[in-house]
Amino acid sequence: MDSPINILIVEDEPLIRKTLCRKLVKEGFFTEEAANGADTRARLESGSPDLVLMDINLPDANGIDLLREAKEKDPDLPVVMMTGNHAIQLVVEAMKLGAFDYITKPFNLDEVMLTIQKALEMTELRRQVKMMRANFELEFGFHRVVGGSTKMRAVMETAKTVAESVAETVLILGESGTGKNLIAQAIHYNSLRASRPFMEVTCTALPATLLESELFGHEKGAFTDARTMKRGLCEMAHQGTLFLDEIGEMPLETQAKLLGFLESRRFRRVGGTRDISVDLRIVAATNQDMEKMIAEKRFREDLYYRLNVIEIHMPALRERPEDIPLLARFFVDFFNRKFKKNIKGIDQAGLDLVSNYPWPGNVRELRNIIERAMILSKNEVLTATDFPLRKKAVPQAQVDESRILLPDQGISITSVEEDLVRQALEKTKGNQTKAAKLLHLSRDQLRYRMKLYDLFD
Repeated sequence: MDSPINILIVEDEPLIRKTLCRKLVKEGFFTEEAANGADTRARLESGSPDLVLMDINLPDANGIDLLREAKEKDPDLPVVMMTGNHAIQLVVEAMKLGAFDYITKPFNLDEVMLTIQKALEMTELRRQVKMMRANFELEFGFHRVVGGSTKMRAVMETAKTVAESVAETVLILGESGTGKNLIAQAIHYNSLRASRPFMEVTCTALPATLLESELFGHEKGAFTDARTMKRGLCEMAHQGTLFLDEIGEMPLETQAKLLGFLESRRFRRVGGTRDISVDLRIVAATNQDMEKMIAEKRFREDLYYRLNVIEIHMPALRERPEDIPLLARFFVDFFNRKFKKNIKGIDQAGLDLVSNYPWPGNVRELRNIIERAMILSKNEVLTATDFPLRKKAVPQAQVDESRILLPDQGISITSVEEDLVRQALEKTKGNQTKAAKLLHLSRDQLRYRMKLYDLFD
């Protein structure tokens, strides 16, 4: 604490009170004194001390009653009870009411100081946790999920209900860039688990053997490079949340082990022989068509149903166009703060342009476009020329099984090709080899089109 710590000494014996006061002042504390219940109530009302040393027996009051009153006023106030050996039963009652500890008379002053130090450290830790939780709610709260459309209101209502519940598994579905990770964070940081860890792993980032080690940890010597024991994310997320992003890409062998863990909430580290039990919430997310993957034997049906206790579907941005102006203004305000700029907003032509664009990359693409405009624009207000979207409202080709249906008003085949290339890159997070495979192109053919449509980052 920046200012000296103030300790209130409640004791009717003047010698004991003065002895404690001298010791505490010598140790650098401020002190206040109260000899009876009336003085104590007056001191507590005039300003909350940082700690109270409370005698259980006072001439005009019961220390237990004073403790109850102090805790009602400030639940975080640490109170250390002082008593003779004959009042142990009262001490037990005081501890149930929230007293931090007790000391018996006659007491050793060094032991008193040690108890005070522990009480202050514990209280400071609790206050820091509360502050961290408040900051997390500010940084990761539901207010960061922007949208007033019917679909987004339904998403928010479900997510808030899940956050407050004891649900242990949640599955978030939606295209890439729709904000699945944002919802996962909001669920965690607005739940009773908020003060515990939020651990995240992307299931495409690691091969099966390393992913298993990442999730469950390994013992020393479990494999060639296992020089030390490593705790896995499941273990580190105990009492918190484990977010499995892109769960649809998890290898089948890891899926089987994850299923076993979900059913028992126990696991063994790689190379280990001891079962480890944990309490955590699993939030999984994917942009894949899970039913198609199950039909193709690329995802276990039993794991899917085990994960899909509560399902949240994140709508694509094109499915909620009324949210686009809200998001655009939100990102302008966000980047004004980040870049210390003062862009006034977006003019009507610019809003019309972004509102009519199909946004294959969803909210992530919109965010990136606004960020680029905020960095490069020299204007006080962003205009349509600040958004290099190439096209306005392009008629959308419809897909009927393997056929692309031509709209009645016609469509630019170049625009269709560019849009498909963008979608392929978005789905594969920029992996050109995978994107080329999705489009049945060679990597060189894909790169030619990326250059043609200026799609290199």
